[in-house]
Amino acid sequence: MKIRLLFSFLGTLIILFVAVPILRMLLAVQSPEFIQTAFQDEVLGSVALTLRASLWATLIALLLGVPLAYLLARGNFAGKKIVESLIDIPVVIPHTAAGIALLVVWGRQSLFTRMTGIRLVGTEAAITLAMLFVSLPFLVNGAKEGFKLIDPRFEKTAITLGASPWKAFSTISLPMAKKSILSGSIMMWARGISEFGAVVILAYHPMTAPVLIFERFQNFGLKYAAPISALLILVSLMIFVILRLLVDRK
Repeated sequence: MKIRLLFSFLGTLIILFVAVPILRMLLAVQSPEFIQTAFQDEVLGSVALTLRASLWATLIALLLGVPLAYLLARGNFAGKKIVESLIDIPVVIPHTAAGIALLVVWGRQSLFTRMTGIRLVGTEAAITLAMLFVSLPFLVNGAKEGFKLIDPRFEKTAITLGASPWKAFSTISLPMAKKSILSGSIMMWARGISEFGAVVILAYHPMTAPVLIFERFQNFGLKYAAPISALLILVSLMIFVILRLLVDRK
């Protein structure tokens, strides 16, 4: 009982550390200012762009990252630790440095642009690439841990009974790891929404919500930045809670 009380006290401290600044900011925003800001076309457009680009990044990661997570969970191959380290790098490096690295590859003077003539900088595609880069580890690592929890004997038994490796994966491993994959997807989507450093370097315009918050704070001060911050927090929190509830039901 004593340890439960101690842990409850310590947990309450960290919850307050997170909750108090958020609640303080939400309560500090005046209702007329919040409503006026919430219905501005620029604000609504930036929030929609942020949610949309992060969703695209998450869908791309699901398509490409889940197979990689499965290989990392199941296989032992030369260079595995290098691959795992590469996946984790975006979490470690400053995201402004990530933005510079992406700009070298996808920028106007990059080899990709010169060879294809496609200009990505300043587009929604560039925002999606930035969000994909910085938030990919959340999905891949979440899915990898989910696959690790599944006993490989289930797949081997299915293959022994005549199932193809693909069928064993799609009907056994993938459904059993679904909850971990969905949780990783939610974390990746949420991390993409909050990204600023890589996005602002690769695509200052069109403005995502974090970039717009920075732009208004820099040019007009806290009074004009706080309502957008409150709106983004409320929208993100609402979607995040709904998605968490849906995952817990699975």
